[in-house]
Amino acid sequence: MKKIIVNCLLILLFNLHFPNQVNAEKSLDFYMNDFYTKSNEASQILKEIEGEMKAGIRIKVCPRQIKAAKLGIRANESLTKAFKIAGTDPPYSAINASKEKWESLLNDCKNMN
Repeated sequence: MKKIIVNCLLILLFNLHFPNQVNAEKSLDFYMNDFYTKSNEASQILKEIEGEMKAGIRIKVCPRQIKAAKLGIRANESLTKAFKIAGTDPPYSAINASKEKWESLLNDCKNMN
């Protein structure tokens, strides 16, 4: 009888602990993947714009630059959330510097229109 009670308690404890850990890992993975996806897409857009401008092509530069800046800002937000889920302090100075650069790109184009 004691063995059955101990086994039931162990099963209950495992069921209470592991689902929470798995959900936290899924959230962390989601935000990290979101960060990498958005930052890579934003960087790719900027590389394309840079290459086209070097070639003398200036087609829809500002709308694409605005899209890249918004993606970069959202990527930083996802990174901050990932750090919080992981239980560590984000490197606020680096994240804020990145955010300022993205906002500068965003505002440069908005002011030109």
